[in-house]
Amino acid sequence: MNEAGEWGEIYVARYLREKGYDIAATNFRCRFGEADIISFHKKTLVITEVKARSGHSIAQPAEFVGVEKQRKLALTAASFASRQKFDCPIRFDVAEVYFPEANNYKVYKINYIIDAFRV
Repeated sequence: MNEAGEWGEIYVARYLREKGYDIAATNFRCRFGEADIISFHKKTLVITEVKARSGHSIAQPAEFVGVEKQRKLALTAASFASRQKFDCPIRFDVAEVYFPEANNYKVYKINYIIDAFRV
């Protein structure tokens, strides 16, 4: 993971805590893939994919969460829920984190997309 991604995850975890989410895991890995942030919000297991960009990009960060990544996130979420014996709805969110320029990791905008995709 690059430095922008690491800072993005830190900022998003803080953002989620401020919004009342309970963080269960960060950078959860299993044989299917990785989930950046796993949390609980209102009896829902929330899988948040963080996409951070600095400077100007040709596309919105959420556009980089393609079908294959969505499939891997769904399998990863199921693995996490199964291991923890959670039986609750699962939601997939995407957090777009924008930095003003390269190598300047003072966030200036977080666009949090609730229920960004369904699998």
